[in-house]
Amino acid sequence: MSSEKTMPPGHPHGAMRRDEREITDPQQIEQIIRAGKVMYLALSSDNVPFLVPVFYAWDGQALYFHSARSGTKINILKKNNQVCFAISLDHGVIEDQQICDFEARHRTVIGLGEAEFIEDMAEKIAVLDRIVAGFSAKTFQYPEANLKATLVTRINILSMKGKSHGF
Repeated sequence: MSSEKTMPPGHPHGAMRRDEREITDPQQIEQIIRAGKVMYLALSSDNVPFLVPVFYAWDGQALYFHSARSGTKINILKKNNQVCFAISLDHGVIEDQQICDFEARHRTVIGLGEAEFIEDMAEKIAVLDRIVAGFSAKTFQYPEANLKATLVTRINILSMKGKSHGF
């Protein structure tokens, strides 16, 4: 899952500086993605960054989130579908005798992708069911008005990396 083979030299998702912290096992990366509930989505419009947390689902190939059909995030994605995402778990602090040697404990996956809006109703419902399954074992029927007002977005992943420290 390393991006070094697919991204050009100098790309922001190039080689990891602290390679001893890189997670190279795809199963560990998958475990972090499946365990998380919130993904931070970074977008950019006219060279202005925008960061937003979203609930998400993962199907083993792509990430998905839902939102209203309009708003800042959607307006940006309509102009620029390039995204960066981060999912992070197990936060804490690793203390040391020296304050400057304190470190962050975490397991994190960061990736780059392209957002694509899903309009197919069957696919949209399947994604919404997957998102809801992350929070409840119940099944739900979605009112038609809510489905029409909801936009589901797929993130087609271009690259992603995992990083772990403190375990």
